[in-house]
Amino acid sequence: MQPFIPYGRQSINEADIQAVVDVLKSDFITQGPAIERFEQAVAQYCGVKFAVSVSNATAALHMACLALDLGPDDTLWTAPNTFVASANCGRYCGASVDFVDIDPATYVMDVAALEAKLKAAQAKGQAMPKVVIPVQFAGQCVEMDRLAQLAKVYGFAVVEDAAHGIGGKYRQKPIGSCQFSEMTVFSFHPVKIITTAEGGMITTNREDLYQTLLRLRSHGITRDERFMRNPSEGPWYYEQTELGLNYRMTDMQAALGHSQMERLDAFVAKRHALAKRYDALLADLPVTRPQQHPDSYSALHLYPIQVNRPELRRPVFEALRAANIGVNVHYMPVYLQPYYRDLGFEPDLCPNAEAYYQRAISLPLYYDLTEAEQDRVIETLKAALS
Repeated sequence: MQPFIPYGRQSINEADIQAVVDVLKSDFITQGPAIERFEQAVAQYCGVKFAVSVSNATAALHMACLALDLGPDDTLWTAPNTFVASANCGRYCGASVDFVDIDPATYVMDVAALEAKLKAAQAKGQAMPKVVIPVQFAGQCVEMDRLAQLAKVYGFAVVEDAAHGIGGKYRQKPIGSCQFSEMTVFSFHPVKIITTAEGGMITTNREDLYQTLLRLRSHGITRDERFMRNPSEGPWYYEQTELGLNYRMTDMQAALGHSQMERLDAFVAKRHALAKRYDALLADLPVTRPQQHPDSYSALHLYPIQVNRPELRRPVFEALRAANIGVNVHYMPVYLQPYYRDLGFEPDLCPNAEAYYQRAISLPLYYDLTEAEQDRVIETLKAALS
């Protein structure tokens, strides 16, 4: 059996390892200075005022919704072509959720479909969204300028789910700049662009949200007298002013993330080179290659293809897996999951997302993928398709 090729994996070098070792030898392994260094590095890279590190991107989405006071009387809209956390964060707050179909070319939320859904809901007197979460699937950005215009007209807040997106750009500005949103969420899971093992980050330009996120991250507790209800009783004193959570990142994780930031641009550039090579190698095969919107410089977390007929997806997928190539499928539309079916969702809600899912396969794409491994993926795929 040939060596296993995963669909994604981390790239760890000696500098990353030393950064973690240095923290382990220091006085702080949690709630220490490595956290602020990492947050500042991400904020500076993204050109945003504030960044808050958290235990994972799901925690970041949950905190973002809490910071916007999303609650049981509210509604959150997101795209169905995503991991379940993009919708679950609304449910954690007791809110209702709904889904907006994707653009069949870019696989991200179709802003025209969003506008049509907003107009229809308003005309029928139905619940309008308090929060909309556009998902940057595979690193591709939604048409955020158009979405932001709709946010002004219809009065909803925007949280960018950029779990796939760090290192990308939209209209030449870094993803995470929050030019068109209240907050942006990143993931640092090992298959993502950079990693902290587990971990996430929220960026924002709003100081009120930043201060709320800091409290929510650590039990709703503050030591800042500006936010206390009572006069401080001394240097030891703190107050819990709201019901928060324990969503903190450790200093070991932050040190790894800070080190990884040094190679972020190189990681993304290598992914673009590999994707360009995939494009050429797949040109004559009966598959649909991923397209890139001209306003979006994708971080290219994934390289999803679509086979030309739905009935081919499973045998092709299984042939690749049998050859020790760890392809994956991203994603089943969230509302087709049993939990959401139990809430009343039915098939055909988002036809484009369902059509994409039925033919999708994510090919391996990561920084250390070699051209020889890429050739093996393509040859195996070619044999399976024939």
